[in-house]
Amino acid sequence: MPDPSTSRPLGAQISHMLKARGVDVIFGIPGVHNVEMYRGIEEAGITHVLARHEQGAAFMADGYARATGRPGICYLITGPGFVNAMTALGQAFSDSVPVLALASCLDETAARRGQLHQMKDQAAAGATVCDWSETASSAGAAYRLVDRALAEFATARPRPKAIHVPIGLLGTQAEPAPRAAPRAALPGIAHDTLYRAIEAILAAEKPLFVFGGGALGGAAAIADVLRQTGAACFTTYAGRGLVAPDTPLNFGAFLARPDSAEVIAEADLVVVLGSELSEVDLWRDRLGHEARMIRIDIDPAQLAGLASDDMPILGDAGAFLKAMAVAIPARTEDRPPRWDAARVAATRARWRAEIMAERPGILPVAEALQAVMPDTAMIWSDMTQFAYAAKEVWDMPRPGHWHHPYGFGTLGYALPAAIGGAVARPGLPCCAILGDYGLQYTLPELGTAVELGLSLPILVWDNGKLGEIEDSMVRAQIAPNAVVARNPDFLALARAYGAKACQPASLPELQTALTAAFATPVPTLIRMTPALS
Repeated sequence: MPDPSTSRPLGAQISHMLKARGVDVIFGIPGVHNVEMYRGIEEAGITHVLARHEQGAAFMADGYARATGRPGICYLITGPGFVNAMTALGQAFSDSVPVLALASCLDETAARRGQLHQMKDQAAAGATVCDWSETASSAGAAYRLVDRALAEFATARPRPKAIHVPIGLLGTQAEPAPRAAPRAALPGIAHDTLYRAIEAILAAEKPLFVFGGGALGGAAAIADVLRQTGAACFTTYAGRGLVAPDTPLNFGAFLARPDSAEVIAEADLVVVLGSELSEVDLWRDRLGHEARMIRIDIDPAQLAGLASDDMPILGDAGAFLKAMAVAIPARTEDRPPRWDAARVAATRARWRAEIMAERPGILPVAEALQAVMPDTAMIWSDMTQFAYAAKEVWDMPRPGHWHHPYGFGTLGYALPAAIGGAVARPGLPCCAILGDYGLQYTLPELGTAVELGLSLPILVWDNGKLGEIEDSMVRAQIAPNAVVARNPDFLALARAYGAKACQPASLPELQTALTAAFATPVPTLIRMTPALS
């Protein structure tokens, strides 16, 4: 029997458990099925952020996780509440974000029909977009699943998990969760493996590094490693900021340029650190290398399918870089590069000119914003032409400060994710960049940002249409249709929510508006149109 002096309903115990494991913020929406989950939130000392839609709550958890590196937590209701959040959970899966969704579920679905929020198999639905999705059958099972999720976030590729707790069980008296056990660390890399990789890199004439978002932990070592090896480099979009913009042999985030494959083919060794090299990184079937590859990743799946002479290394790319920076000076002097810095600069300039021609009007606006964006600013962008152009050419001053819905490619990501990020970074600049169509997917979350008093600039690129889709139709020789919709008055809508709003008439006015928005105690919607440039 539960001890009356320590027992609480399980829903409350879960909140206390999360607090004891370091959780300070939960995003969600209460409902009749998950009210027991809300019994213990305030008592545990956790802040709850009320979203306007469950998709927004899960996006906020995603933004919080990307800003902190810690798990983002969302509380969801049975059936439609959980399904509403699945789009955001799918985004977290594709971008390796540690989001934990805790949802109520029906006690049984086989013998009874027509129950409120009933669906055939809620856990199975979650499994399609999460690393795993499990139903807890007891208090002990719920506690073990929470600890399993938190442990896996810390020791493996972080991907979302879903835990479903039956409604009746949430209200049942339960003992507190056990104390947290020590957690394992990310897999280490053996010294022999490290030195074999170093020997191969130092033996190469023209080594080339590709830094992905998984190399974030080794950012401080990258400048030394490049100098020591004479290597050139690319970054993926998620890896921007890992390499200083003025690094002479940095090709930048231009992997998706078609002829970057020709550059990569010149390397006699390619080293890929913490990247999937996915379709949305390359927009082609293969990287383009002909040489041997060394690939370092914490996900074993990324190490499958390599060539017979390639070197797969299972481990943390950041730790690998730090170990390299220490180990190489003990073995050799810095190597003079065989790559031509002048040619690298000319290639970058040519690629930038290509983007300017492909997406006219965007780069001058991006450059104006970049000039006044604080170095410490963290940016969340949406699926919009503005972001597609900017994330190739906007050199970030530090890594892990531009977040985008890369793999799943969900519209409506930026606003709620930026809210989650701003909650995680009180007093630090945060910014959302999105298009006119994407804004309308999650516009009601503006109410949450106003309630929280967030100094959040919301930069809206309003070209009055689905511009990227129109362009793709034209390229396919399809007469554009269904790409223009009547937009609302975004400025009036923002003001109706209690936010500030403006439409700058020039680039200097845009810069002034952005700077002011960071100092305004409510969000500011800044409407940008192609006429600005």
